[in-house]
Amino acid sequence: MLHQLCHSAGGLMTATGTGPLAGVRVVELAGIGPGPFAAMLLADLGADVVRVDRPGGVGLGIDPAYDLTNRNKRSVIVDLKAPEGPGPVLDLVERADILIEGYRPGVAERLGVGPEDCLARNPRLVYGRMTGWGQEGPLAQRAGHDIAYIAITGTLGMIGRPDEGPTVPANLVGDYAGGSLYLVIGVLAALQHARGGGAGQVVDAAIVDGTAHLATMIHGMLAAGGWQDRRGANLLDGGCPFYGTYETSDGQYMAVGSLEQQFYDEFIRLLGIDGEAPARKDLTRWAELRTAIADRFRTRTREEWTAVFEGSDACVAPVLSLKEAPHHPHLAARATFTAHGGITQPAPAPRFSATPGSVRRPPAMPGADTADVARDWDLPALTAGPASTPVQEA
Repeated sequence: MLHQLCHSAGGLMTATGTGPLAGVRVVELAGIGPGPFAAMLLADLGADVVRVDRPGGVGLGIDPAYDLTNRNKRSVIVDLKAPEGPGPVLDLVERADILIEGYRPGVAERLGVGPEDCLARNPRLVYGRMTGWGQEGPLAQRAGHDIAYIAITGTLGMIGRPDEGPTVPANLVGDYAGGSLYLVIGVLAALQHARGGGAGQVVDAAIVDGTAHLATMIHGMLAAGGWQDRRGANLLDGGCPFYGTYETSDGQYMAVGSLEQQFYDEFIRLLGIDGEAPARKDLTRWAELRTAIADRFRTRTREEWTAVFEGSDACVAPVLSLKEAPHHPHLAARATFTAHGGITQPAPAPRFSATPGSVRRPPAMPGADTADVARDWDLPALTAGPASTPVQEA
């Protein structure tokens, strides 16, 4: 059987961890952005992820040694544009549970590794497709990036101040939340179906679909009249004076989320404006309330305000930078960040009581693991020919 939980290759345990996906084999066709991040999530949870890199790399412009989305993976190099290119990939597919690709629609088919070819070799394969626009629709063949995908879903338009343009949330909302996470949910659901006796299938994970889906609750609020279709005018978008960020005397910021009455009461007491603040339920005085809160926050530093709210239920926290975050006492106590290979990075998430994930390997260097993969996946032909030559990094 191709899809047993345990494989006979002696090197399997060195390739996968003890996470809940130990024994699951994944082929990742190299790309950038949400596809690699989705494959990293699977690898963090113990899957044996083999990344099929192309000669010369994917053009991301980052030293592969620092591309953390390729941690816990192994890499082989295959030139899919060469006549013999599809063969090694289909051989890997025959032994895999999941394949992930992030090409434009139709590209994988032209390269000979599309769903039809792969499912012919392995009928129980889960074929995961990661795109921005999806596999069909008027924009399917158009180029794009995170910002355009979230723009047309209405999500980008919700974020930011009412008197300014929308705030760009890095590429977290589209690429990773609306893209990678939905792809992972999809391929794992399809894998459960296949292992329960069903057939393999194609999972079409489009960032536009996932990002729209993230806003389900807000669409309900909009329909009910509890959300205005404009920025900075609502409870959760910065329009509310007790749900937002405020500058401190040293130019840093505090985040306030005192939504419930009991938390709000503690907030204004510790802030020192109890008895002075306008009634929070009077929306006509929200601007006045915001000014009172802002003026008070500007009287002390971020560190001083952090100490004031320490241990309280006021729902107030300091806004930290990326470099500051790993040193926060709570995150340090939970080991939310870890150091591996000299690089501080987020630890695998979520957590499992019996089968924890871990960072086992540094980012895969292109082509460096061909011999190990050939041995563990019982594919000696993988080491033959120019496609197996590792890329030499400067």
